[in-house]
Amino acid sequence: MTTSKRIFRIAAPSIAAALCFSSNAIAADGEGWDWVVAPYVWAPSISADLNTSVPPTGTDTEFADIIDKIDGAFLMHVEGQGDRFGVFADIVYLGLGDDKDHPRYNTESDLDARLFEAAFVWSPGEGRFRGVDVFAGLRYIDVDLTVEVDPVNPIFDTATVDASRSYSDFMIGARYSWDLSERWGLTVRGDGSFGDTDGTWNAAATVLYRMKHGEWAFGYRHMDIAFEPRDNRAELILSGVIVGYGFNF
Repeated sequence: MTTSKRIFRIAAPSIAAALCFSSNAIAADGEGWDWVVAPYVWAPSISADLNTSVPPTGTDTEFADIIDKIDGAFLMHVEGQGDRFGVFADIVYLGLGDDKDHPRYNTESDLDARLFEAAFVWSPGEGRFRGVDVFAGLRYIDVDLTVEVDPVNPIFDTATVDASRSYSDFMIGARYSWDLSERWGLTVRGDGSFGDTDGTWNAAATVLYRMKHGEWAFGYRHMDIAFEPRDNRAELILSGVIVGYGFNF
């Protein structure tokens, strides 16, 4: 029988990367591809649930609020589009860690998450980076999650829960971009992936403000990852505001 343990919840925003971006640069048909390179900041709340087959210590089954600090982050989105087809890639690194004191135990927790996406894009709509885009490709997730539980009661030994593993999923999704005015635009994206994970889904909405050689992007993104590391079952949820700038080439 599986014992449920909430491993951590971060109420304060941390930094990660946005995986939703659409450039609004336009080139005439046959003029080659348009490219966008977009560094991003994502300030999400983060939570995770972990179910283990054996309690780490005593009868404690819930370990909440044990991480609220970020150690580091790296993020980037790169995309190119022709008249009907394109490609994109996303790279995300998120590092979190914290020590917490609780009434019956102390915890030391670390999370390193690396996410890579690569996809082909089909654009049957109004033009490059406008209207409907359908995409399919690979989502690779590498998660290193460890929680060391040090009981206050000396009867129990210090225990470590290791929920680390890598996952490869097939990803499919769609995106739609509107022109609200000459300078303003709106993009919404939704996608899901399945394979090594038990299912991952992602949704985002982004408002774009166009400049001469790029555009600012402001929006909101939610991502839910369900996976089974070792003999455990875990769910990682990230949800929050995104801000970025896309450079057009």
